[in-house]
Amino acid sequence: MKAPVLLAYDSPLEMRNDIEIAAPATGEVKIKVVASGVCHSDLSVLNGTIPLPTPIVLGHEGAGIVEEVGEGVTSLRPGDHVVLSFVPACGECYACKRGQAYICEKAAAQGAGGLLDGTTRLTSEGAPLHQMACLGTFGPYAIVPEISTVKIPDEVPLDIAALIGCGVLTGVGAALNTANIEPGDTVAVIGCGGVGLNVIQGARIAGATTIIAVDMVDSKLEMAKEFGATHAINASQGDPVAQVMAINARGVDVSFEVIGLQATMEQAINMARSGGEVVLVGVPRMDVFLNLNAAFTFLYLAKTIKGCWYGSSNVNEDVPKLLELWRNGDLKLKELISKEIDNEHVNEAFEDMKAGTVARSVILHSH
Repeated sequence: MKAPVLLAYDSPLEMRNDIEIAAPATGEVKIKVVASGVCHSDLSVLNGTIPLPTPIVLGHEGAGIVEEVGEGVTSLRPGDHVVLSFVPACGECYACKRGQAYICEKAAAQGAGGLLDGTTRLTSEGAPLHQMACLGTFGPYAIVPEISTVKIPDEVPLDIAALIGCGVLTGVGAALNTANIEPGDTVAVIGCGGVGLNVIQGARIAGATTIIAVDMVDSKLEMAKEFGATHAINASQGDPVAQVMAINARGVDVSFEVIGLQATMEQAINMARSGGEVVLVGVPRMDVFLNLNAAFTFLYLAKTIKGCWYGSSNVNEDVPKLLELWRNGDLKLKELISKEIDNEHVNEAFEDMKAGTVARSVILHSH
């Protein structure tokens, strides 16, 4: 198998042609990965923000076709089409039974860069090769846990299905699941990359009538308008909090931070009105801390700050819901794809992401 591999942080991915993939073990399936989005979280592993072990095959936003099933697999059979979930959902742990599958306790195993048993099914140059989020969708094949898949109808194009696996579930879910947006609400979204655009979509679907997009790149702000933003603020042209207050003097009902920086998180807190919500979606480095106002301020202003992991999504319920929104024309998916590439051009996709010229680059694997 041929796939790009991250050998060391802050280095370009290197193509490896000698990757061997083992058969699926108990509770695992082999997936022919058809499409994989290139997501900012992949970049976060590359630059060390998410400190997974190397060498590693990145990619956690994908869709494909089941090729082989391991012992004990009951929900899938060869030929099934699936969306891959970067958070396994076992359905049995404390979190899953409380309707919080997005923090399934099985996901703790991902920190080792392998599958649920801590080992990987990939080798290269005779040594183990890690896989991101129990997946590794930058490769054309992957061994994944059965509980990291959601079966979908065969007629759903797999390029757009791939996007659901991370960016759409996270962004739309942040608006529909994590936040409490009421029809007519005012919303601000700081960071208009792939996930931020989906937060904007989710806010529109939830009924927000004023959606303020905040970014420092004009091309991303233009994309934000296409996905539902009613106002665009370039944060490089003045204090974004003041610019939001000029639109709505009391502040917004819900603010979203989709970057993961201390400064922008604090801006999101200050943009929210008294009694409003702040939803933190962006992934920060481990050494990022917030300088909050005096505790009494939060008591007096009654603001709520929420962390949002995977859009607070329960994938087995939310993937079908998102596909229904897409079928009804309420959710844009194809429009998120700015470029289609092969996996040899993934380093260029990262550069496009940094430049803010794409919503999503999607790897289409040839088999």
